[in-house]
Amino acid sequence: MPSICFYFQVHQPYRLKEYTFFDIGNNHHYFDDVKNKQILDKVSERCYLPTNKMMLELIKKYHGEFKISYSISGVALEQFEVWRPDVLQSFKDLAATGCVEFISETYYHSLAFVFSKDEFKRQVEKHKNLLKKHFNYIPKVFRNTELQYNNELAKFIEDMGYKGIICEGVDRILKNRSPNFLYKAPNVNSIKSLLKNYNLSDDIAFRFSNKSWESWALTSDKFAGWCHQIAGQGETINLFMDYETFGEHQWDQTGIFDFMRHLPEQILKHKDFSFKTTTETIEAYSVKDIYDAHELISWADMERDLSAWIGNPMQDESIAKIYSIEKRVYATDNRNFIDTWQKMLTSDHFYYMCTKFWSDGDVHKYFSPFESPYDAYIYFMNAYSDFLMELDKFEDEKAV
Repeated sequence: MPSICFYFQVHQPYRLKEYTFFDIGNNHHYFDDVKNKQILDKVSERCYLPTNKMMLELIKKYHGEFKISYSISGVALEQFEVWRPDVLQSFKDLAATGCVEFISETYYHSLAFVFSKDEFKRQVEKHKNLLKKHFNYIPKVFRNTELQYNNELAKFIEDMGYKGIICEGVDRILKNRSPNFLYKAPNVNSIKSLLKNYNLSDDIAFRFSNKSWESWALTSDKFAGWCHQIAGQGETINLFMDYETFGEHQWDQTGIFDFMRHLPEQILKHKDFSFKTTTETIEAYSVKDIYDAHELISWADMERDLSAWIGNPMQDESIAKIYSIEKRVYATDNRNFIDTWQKMLTSDHFYYMCTKFWSDGDVHKYFSPFESPYDAYIYFMNAYSDFLMELDKFEDEKAV
């Protein structure tokens, strides 16, 4: 009996302000509160509130047959608490239905697994505690930042007690196999890997409003038909995407809300199909085969690797410097220092420094608040320089 597993990423970073050389030593607040609130307000009105309302209506309409899963970064939840409690409440309303699952991740949407396993564990535990606080939910499934994944991570997460982990279904690893089954890493005991069906996911997330796409216009009955064709050739169709697909990346005028509003009806017309959360999926199906990811993969860009965040000199220098002071930051035992440092670990800062061109470069430009990747690097390094000066000063005063 095939099922549809919808998982949505919800994330808003603390974007840095245009922190200039002349701010160093004079201004110790690095984040653009005005811009961050403006963006959060815009996305809340276009996406979060209307989409949550629609999802709640669908859950009620189908009497619990329609189910969805979310990962919401800790920094997004923090901003909801401060600036948009109505959005936070709308997610709590969804949680109360019992048809919504929340997935574990790094609190600060960071690359910590690559650069500091200790920080990674701290962030995962902090995020788990926040899910318990807001939704009274203890997650069983984990997703790393931007679906970053390899065999080592799968084992690490299994040892932390998780039953499932989400990742990208990368063609070069699948080698002509289907992503529509459960897999596992070769070095784990029981943790199951849920692979994104990127073709069907991207039909909604990226191609939906593209009038030059050969399959445009995408209707709910057409998409459901594609899913139904998988019956007998797969067990779970994992549709993973940014939640901002609805109303923000794909505007209301494109028909994205009408598409989603009618999709459950079209899917459920096939008597063998159902909707499941990620945990229900791993509980329902057995592992089909080994998914052997030696190198780190992700769901970003054409390469499906980490080149969106690391690889050019600006990215590599800024990441190396910010992680190099980890022990010094924690030695301060100062919550403000630690919190600021952790916010500077958010992967978005390094994503904005990417210098790729063509289609992937356009995506990076779309998300960046800065004019160029060089500006993103300069503002980050200026903020880092001031932070380091303040850290030096704190240590000197503490030593006296």
